Amino acid sequence: MKILLTNDDGFHADGIQELYKSLSERHEVFLVAPEKNCSGFSASISYTTQVEIDQVSETEFIVKGTPADCVYFGLFSLMDKDIDIVISGINHGANIGSDVLYSGTVGAAIGGRHCKYPPIAISSVEYRPKSFDFMSKKSIQLLEVIAQYDNQKFKNKVVNINFPDIDENSFKGFRVVPTARRDIPDKPIVLDENSSKKTYQYGPSGTPIMEDFLTDAQAVDQGFVALSILDYQLIDKQFNHKAFENLINE
Repeated sequence: MKILLTNDDGFHADGIQELYKSLSERHEVFLVAPEKNCSGFSASISYTTQVEIDQVSETEFIVKGTPADCVYFGLFSLMDKDIDIVISGINHGANIGSDVLYSGTVGAAIGGRHCKYPPIAISSVEYRPKSFDFMSKKSIQLLEVIAQYDNQKFKNKVVNINFPDIDENSFKGFRVVPTARRDIPDKPIVLDENSSKKTYQYGPSGTPIMEDFLTDAQAVDQGFVALSILDYQLIDKQFNHKAFENLINE
């Protein structure tokens, strides 16, 4: 399988380097990652600026741009062969619930939604987990299962995976679950109150809301690896478009 591997933590992050090593044992992998940390960049692109790319080796590239830039230039410029799948991760930190809207990890994966296999975004709940090696090997197992599944069912989908802080000995299994809803985010943090121009920083995301069904947040809290299938077709087929159109045209 020909794989484009990227992330939003940067080229030198431990998560992507461990996954690159593991994937390369059985697949042809091209590592195309940002020069620096781009967490929270979602699917933003450097549309109005020039992007410099450093080639580290025949299969490794450092992009001075966003995670989505990495996928765009990787798929359409850097490689002279068709890529089967885009994998983004392993991210340092969870991408749970509405965080997927802002995640550079998920944002990068979206760019691979027209490849042969659905793109996969992989995250670790802990920034310094017990074992990236374990997560890499489990991710490869999932990749092989996903590749054998009915690809038509994955059209315009992204597979979002979140690992709790576990190793092989504490692995309990996978759960395929919806994303959690989050409560209202915390207020911004004021870093400098004495200045006339105050400095602010984002506070934590809103706490995941407990549901009467299992969500990604709850699955991870219970020690399971959570898989969520995200739909980026961005069309609500259940909404009565014609009735609303008639209403606004009255």
